[in-house]
Amino acid sequence: MTKLSVNINKIATLRNSRGGDSPNVEQAAIDIQNFGAEGITIHPRPDERHIRYQDAYDLVPTIKTEYNIEGNPIQKFIDLVLDVKPTQVTLVPDAVDAITSNAGWDTVTHQSFLQEVISEFKSNDIRTSIFIDTDAKMIENAAKTGADRIELYTENYAVEFAKGNKEAVLPYVESSQLAHDLGMDVNAGHDLSLDNIQFFAQSLPFLDEVSIGHALISESLYLGLQNVINMYLHKLS
Repeated sequence: MTKLSVNINKIATLRNSRGGDSPNVEQAAIDIQNFGAEGITIHPRPDERHIRYQDAYDLVPTIKTEYNIEGNPIQKFIDLVLDVKPTQVTLVPDAVDAITSNAGWDTVTHQSFLQEVISEFKSNDIRTSIFIDTDAKMIENAAKTGADRIELYTENYAVEFAKGNKEAVLPYVESSQLAHDLGMDVNAGHDLSLDNIQFFAQSLPFLDEVSIGHALISESLYLGLQNVINMYLHKLS
């Protein structure tokens, strides 16, 4: 069964909008795990507009499943991950002013940099994943960095699936198989939702984990957080 990791950035966005501590991100993480999710994901950005760097530390005692920290490996981020030692770090090539992640790594151009960063994380027993597009060359070079996993950037699938184009999943099927053949596990994320997750998960031959935040929290406004998590788990089973 593919694991569900819930990105709680949007919980922090709502909290920050009033400057207080409601909703409380730590309690949200506890509840999300109690509702059945197998992991918690956060993606701190330099401007701390949603999850703050301090949140990453404060969440440590509350996470009893898997802890995934995503972000661009600038030095501040690297130091944070080495301090917190999450289960997994997902490297994302975000521009400083990016609203959300919008591209995977160029693992050819940045291979030596990624290899150096990944080596440091792995020496601290932190599982590593590279956010990546469905490009065979980039996936092949991701394997050369020593990464344990890739995370497939799924926005194009979500956009095309909404138009009725189910063949949009095929590049992800091929990428999943290639990554597996190269000895890497496969994660996926970005714009996955209750509408498109089941077809995606059933189509890929290898899919270890999905990280879902924006859609899941948005859906929960209407359907309730516990109910939505159970719906995702059912679709992923």
